[in-house]
Amino acid sequence: MNHLKLTLRLPTIKDAEEIRAYRQEFLDAGDSMDGTGPLRRFDDPADWLREIETYLHPETVPAGKVQATQFLFVRENDHRIVGMLQVRHYFNDYLEKYAGHIGCSVRPSERRKGYATRMLRQGLDFCRTIGLDRVLISCEVDNEASRRTILANGGVYESTVFEPAEKIELQRYWIDLSIPPEENAE
Repeated sequence: MNHLKLTLRLPTIKDAEEIRAYRQEFLDAGDSMDGTGPLRRFDDPADWLREIETYLHPETVPAGKVQATQFLFVRENDHRIVGMLQVRHYFNDYLEKYAGHIGCSVRPSERRKGYATRMLRQGLDFCRTIGLDRVLISCEVDNEASRRTILANGGVYESTVFEPAEKIELQRYWIDLSIPPEENAE
């Protein structure tokens, strides 16, 4: 699968049908849509695109939220969205305690193909461009796939915390972006 061209890029209205299908696959699976921002709330991809646009600019970020950049991870040979990743540029109290800088998900039908590791690696490259020197990423304690993805990208375990609203335990990992990506690679 590593020979496939996969691109981390910003979403556009041209992606509307793929965004709709991605969302529906998660709803059908009863799965969380990590790294998709408010996608769960929007039946119409155009509404979601307008909403995530507000997160891009400090002057339009919704109250209580932080500046964030939303990405699609697209398999170029068939233009299928295989994952989504959101980078939060800084923390609010919740992000600092629980979620971190990056949230991501892989489409249920596309899992176990190494896409998450590659997507996160490209997301870390973006984090470097916005001036972050280290990033916090968390995962549920029983999510072995996410843990392996974080570790494969240089994650160093810090602590486990209990998130009271969702009643879940989360492991927190830091990735030092001053270490060249090839040294963080598997």
